Amino acid sequence: MKRINLKYLVISLILILSLMLSTGCAVPRIDISPAPPPSPAPAPAPTPPPTPINPTWTPPPSGNQAPVLPSIADVVALVKPSVVAITTEVVTFDFFNRPFTQQGAGSGWILDESGIIVTNNHVVEGARSITVTMDDGSTYTVDTNAVFTDSLNDLAILKIDAPNLPALKIGDSSKLKVGEWVVAIGNALGQGIRATEGIISRQDVSVPVAPGQTLYNLIETSAAINPGNSGGPLVNMAGEVIGTTSIKLVDVQIEGVGYAISTETAIPIIEELIKNGYVVRPWLGVVLYTVNQFAVTRYDLAVEEGVLITQVVPDSPADKAGIAPGDIITVLAGEKIATAEEMIRIIHTSEIGQRVEITFWRGDTENSTETILAESPRP
Repeated sequence: MKRINLKYLVISLILILSLMLSTGCAVPRIDISPAPPPSPAPAPAPTPPPTPINPTWTPPPSGNQAPVLPSIADVVALVKPSVVAITTEVVTFDFFNRPFTQQGAGSGWILDESGIIVTNNHVVEGARSITVTMDDGSTYTVDTNAVFTDSLNDLAILKIDAPNLPALKIGDSSKLKVGEWVVAIGNALGQGIRATEGIISRQDVSVPVAPGQTLYNLIETSAAINPGNSGGPLVNMAGEVIGTTSIKLVDVQIEGVGYAISTETAIPIIEELIKNGYVVRPWLGVVLYTVNQFAVTRYDLAVEEGVLITQVVPDSPADKAGIAPGDIITVLAGEKIATAEEMIRIIHTSEIGQRVEITFWRGDTENSTETILAESPRP
């Protein structure tokens, strides 16, 4: 039985092999030749080269040619002995109108070796007592009768009985340039004399400080000015006073904006305070109020811009010109005016004895007159 199966198996294999060889399509063929490569993309058109600005340009030579700044420490050492701390006592009143004594702190600088000291009016204004502390710690009580002030420009001088003091040199503030280094020295925060550095940020700045009062020709500086600095010197890198620190702008978004009264403005005023005890200016003899919407509505004014006269001093130049309370001055000395500050500036930049023309409104009528500016009366 096993032999028959083997015989049949061999015959079957031979038949199958014959069929495969005789039929070519019975075994499939797989073409594994590579696909033809894709056609190449067309080349982009050539772009012309850019025209050069300057084919022969070369970088400038490098080098450190900046001038060496003077030492701020040397400037402070030179100036600090001439800066004083000022302590004041002022009587004021509480909510229930009860008097109490309030202390204040400020600064000053020695103008003359005989004991003349420059400071701000707001440092000593209304003070019942004034004490000056020198850099060496010595103190002097100031006679309030030896204090002379000019509130309009926030300047004051006082005299102490001390000889051979180290006076500061005066610089020319008109020659300053924006960006120059300066140092502010004073009794900051009432904690003793300290120095801060900065630069000149702006010149000839005007800042309103109170109703009807504007300080002109100020120097703006980035040197930190804090309470107690008022009245101290702002000095250049030669140690010369070019300003007296006065005010700063305070706001959450403001930093490093302080102001000093330039020596160009201050020295002529200081000279008059020393020689006369007060400042002599051209004088019209009126009390002013800037016309605003409230005044227009309240007093039914015929104009919406100008200066309302609220008071006229008897026998003053304004009185002689026929100006009366309720008039609105719109033009003075040929200049149109809209605020009390502008009118004050025009008067003070005029000359004593100068004839000026005045245009004013009285009710619904525009009028013209003229007068001669007189010398301001003694305070």
